[in-house]
Amino acid sequence: MEDTKMNTMRLTERAVDNNEIKMRARGVDVFYGDTHAIKSVDVDIEDNTVTAFIGPSGCGKSTFLRCLNRMNDTIDVARVDGQITLDGEDIYDKRVDPVQLRAKVGMVFQKPNPFPKSIYDNVAYGPRIHGLAQTKAELDEIVEKSLRRAALWDEAKDRLDQPGTGLSGGQQQRLCIARAVATSPEVLLMDEPCSALDPIATAQVEELIDELRARFSVVIVTHSMQQAARVSQKTAFFHLGELVEFDETTKIFTNPEDQRTESYITGRIG
Repeated sequence: MEDTKMNTMRLTERAVDNNEIKMRARGVDVFYGDTHAIKSVDVDIEDNTVTAFIGPSGCGKSTFLRCLNRMNDTIDVARVDGQITLDGEDIYDKRVDPVQLRAKVGMVFQKPNPFPKSIYDNVAYGPRIHGLAQTKAELDEIVEKSLRRAALWDEAKDRLDQPGTGLSGGQQQRLCIARAVATSPEVLLMDEPCSALDPIATAQVEELIDELRARFSVVIVTHSMQQAARVSQKTAFFHLGELVEFDETTKIFTNPEDQRTESYITGRIG
């Protein structure tokens, strides 16, 4: 039984190793004014893989996540150096429209933040502004498909005209995931998506993350090492703005190479 389990793990790891690189970061530095928040980070984000960013509060994991869809552009004092590519194209090239980039690299935030609109209009918002549907029937299809992908269709199909803010916390977060996937992104960023949820809603979102990686690259920032171990195939450990270690999740949690990683995993730092 153990041998079968180990063989399955090796096959899974081999499959992960064979995945194509979706996003690549090289020599990325982030400055907030004079503060050097991220220091020379190199990371490869693989296709159809969940990559977890872990580390103590203030270590830079969310800051780096925000680099992947240029959310730091919205902060006046922020400066990003180095190169980040999506399918080989530099996302910081002056010709790249950040709005179009964010359609390809969607984001789900820490706290559920549905728009003060109906459930339907929350999901339809992105496809409308990006012109992804020519008719009402096409838009209806996108909304249904997105809600199904977010495992929310059965709960929401009879109340699509009701406010998204009327849903429970877990449902609101799944609505935000539906909204993010409605533009058919290639990468889905999640910044501590379960931190405001109860254990049952957390389990539902974690199960959803595992299903979503069949279609997207998923990058999740989490303060929970247990969550990283459950949902991810690759894990990056950040500490004091540095990427200390980046490897297969099983290796990070069972046989890390850096003493700082081991100290964090075992609770000696953090």
